[in-house]
Amino acid sequence: MIDLYSWPTPNGHKVHILLEECELPYAVHAIDISAGDQFSPDFLAISPNNKIPAIVDDEGPGGEPIPLFESGAILVYLAAKTGRFLPQDTRGKYEVLQWLMFQMGGVGPMLGQAHHFRNYAPQKIAYGIERYTNEAKRLYGVLDRRLAATGDWLAAGEYSIADIATWPWIRSHANQGVALDDYPNVQRWFETIAERPAVQRAITVLADRRKPTMDEKAQEVLFGERQYRR
Repeated sequence: MIDLYSWPTPNGHKVHILLEECELPYAVHAIDISAGDQFSPDFLAISPNNKIPAIVDDEGPGGEPIPLFESGAILVYLAAKTGRFLPQDTRGKYEVLQWLMFQMGGVGPMLGQAHHFRNYAPQKIAYGIERYTNEAKRLYGVLDRRLAATGDWLAAGEYSIADIATWPWIRSHANQGVALDDYPNVQRWFETIAERPAVQRAITVLADRRKPTMDEKAQEVLFGERQYRR
């Protein structure tokens, strides 16, 4: 059994999707990041960076439990554990991993900043909005050109953890200032993945727990000084 500590965010949904795609048994533990659950000692013992998602696999290597944080590391681990969604051949494997790293280092952080400055920043800072909106559009362009060249999937000619990692971030394209129909190859890819039954199940995980709007208290927990306490 895998214990999943998560919340319905793009990073959380990555792991939800892979667990559903692999049909692995898991138990969900809600970490309400708007209420500060991520700062609890029990969660920090698993995820010292106070970020979701995290897992504990009771049947880890050698039959011993293994805790893991960082969504990209969790995806690689689960793909290796099941032998799915990460090619076995060396060339295909590293083609997928480079696009996974592209998501982890670019798509997630930059689209997250666009979302923040456009929607949550207490002051509307024109420079920040323009910088991160433009970077979001640049990254969508990279994805669009890639998918124009490769067809259905980002890497190795197959649906992989690179697609699974990237897809949840595209769900919020409007909040990032991006019109998806400006990127037809991304739009086609996005809609294809959205039709997968496992993906449809995954995005419902904890969805009923998340509030539709964020109040001032939640914003202070997520973006205020508590994040920076030693």
